[in-house]
Amino acid sequence: MPPKKMTNEHKQALAEGRSEGRAVKAYLDALEQQKPRRGRKRTADSIGKRLAAIEKQLADASSLQRLQLVQERRDLEAELAGMDTTVDLSALEADFVKVAKAYSARKGIEYASWRELGVGADVLKKAGVSRAASA
Repeated sequence: MPPKKMTNEHKQALAEGRSEGRAVKAYLDALEQQKPRRGRKRTADSIGKRLAAIEKQLADASSLQRLQLVQERRDLEAELAGMDTTVDLSALEADFVKVAKAYSARKGIEYASWRELGVGADVLKKAGVSRAASA
């Protein structure tokens, strides 16, 4: 039996679903990055001090210790570089608001699930996702 051809409507629906999924994922990922972490917040100064300490330790470290120190140095350098970048949450939120209602309906996502992941009630209200609609 030859494979069936996809209709243009089906292709468009798939593209729309992928687009909505990207918008939802980007917003949820940004929320996760913005979430406060436990413990003392690292500063550029504290990272710089740790990097200097790593450089001193590398000279006398065994091969396995050097491996760990080199990886820690790479992680700290990446964290330091990431401190300068800020995520434009408002643009991601606007994209999320456009698609959240349709995405919720299509995927069966309830209001409480969005809230549990940190999506604000005000954002869900703007998106048209309500408790009543998901109950």
